[in-house]
Amino acid sequence: MKYIGAHVSASGGIQNAPINADSIGANAFAFFTKNQRQWQAPPLGDEDVLSFHEEREKAEIDVRHILPHDSYLINLGHPEQEGLSKSRNAFLIELQRCDRLGLPLLNFHPGSHLRLISEEECLERIGESIQWALDQTDQVVAVIENTAGQGSNLGVSLGQLKAIMDGVGSKQRVGICIDTAHAFAAGVQLNDRHAFDDFFAELDETIGFQYLRGMHLNDSKKECGTRVDRHACLGEGFIGIKPFEWIMQDPRFDDIPLILETPNPEGWKEEIAMLRSFILPAS
Repeated sequence: MKYIGAHVSASGGIQNAPINADSIGANAFAFFTKNQRQWQAPPLGDEDVLSFHEEREKAEIDVRHILPHDSYLINLGHPEQEGLSKSRNAFLIELQRCDRLGLPLLNFHPGSHLRLISEEECLERIGESIQWALDQTDQVVAVIENTAGQGSNLGVSLGQLKAIMDGVGSKQRVGICIDTAHAFAAGVQLNDRHAFDDFFAELDETIGFQYLRGMHLNDSKKECGTRVDRHACLGEGFIGIKPFEWIMQDPRFDDIPLILETPNPEGWKEEIAMLRSFILPAS
């Protein structure tokens, strides 16, 4: 079964995230558990947790299909010790908040070398940072998102994602999230069926499909290989609609959160309905 949603707002309290997901017909969602523009946040209280799960249960969304995202401020490969320590501590807080909420996944962008250290050293730091935080938490799976490769951001290829994962000893607590717009901007011609099939065959061979814990379904405002991260609504960018049909009709993408981050929240309900219309009836 496909679990489709969007990165919804939690403005006014985290209990509003499942309410907002339900309002667009979602059976999955992503959200920030805290203000993503700030390093710190007040601890989650018992009432926060209770209210969140009351609304989640009303929306009939399982915790397995919720893909929280950490703060964009965090850089787990930061080349300077002060920035690295600050990022690691903030990442740990994000994992602890997910633990507190009983959410099994935390999605994040891996990090950037800021052109001060080599890619290899930065990838190693990211893996070490993930393990450092996992050692201090119990259950949450760290879900590494591929990037468009803009600036000095790493995680641009399946090889780089694997290198990060290789630096994490707790393999049962690490996974990946593939963002379609990021992969396209990084040079994967997802709108060509052969290239689409080759990419996911490489994912299975290089990393393993069992490590795919979620996807971000976004079209791209920029052409393939530009390394510019600009999302477009489905069917309105350079990727086009076909790859999203292929994803919806492929059982390899069952039972993971499939999350829209397209730029028009007013259109999410329609986009979710469109994605569901691509699913083939059971034979």
